[in-house]
Amino acid sequence: MTLETKQKFLSFNLGTNDLAVINLQHIAEVLQISLTEICGVPQMPNCVLGIYNWRGEMLWLIDLEEMLGYPPLLQSNNVVAKMMAIVLENDGKYLGLLVRQLTDIEWLDTEKMKAPSAELFYSAISPFVEGYYINSEEAMVFNLNAPSIIQSPMWINHN
Repeated sequence: MTLETKQKFLSFNLGTNDLAVINLQHIAEVLQISLTEICGVPQMPNCVLGIYNWRGEMLWLIDLEEMLGYPPLLQSNNVVAKMMAIVLENDGKYLGLLVRQLTDIEWLDTEKMKAPSAELFYSAISPFVEGYYINSEEAMVFNLNAPSIIQSPMWINHN
């Protein structure tokens, strides 16, 4: 494994059993957000939780799990008052992803990433998966594509 193919990724839980990573180069910040600080916006897709005052700017926050076809975070029995938000950045556009739990920052070899296939991923998550890794526990780790999440047609219609 060469240094050029190793990159840093932020890993986090998706649903109760899955793991995902996003390349750190697309992450502007990670912050803890109180659910009471999110201002709901009517007539938005269910996964859009609302807007949040981030550095004096409006930051759209989404429930990443609901967007990807998992049960909504806010409907689970163990909703916490504060959640972690991953602030993605691509071409000057920002989007906040609310996630259940961050796990680690990992170095992954991009040459070891396997290509996604339609049989492995359900339709809601497929457009946002760049590929996957197999970790030391033999579990699949989804590599999410930050630009495709930010440029989702869902946002372009509402942003």
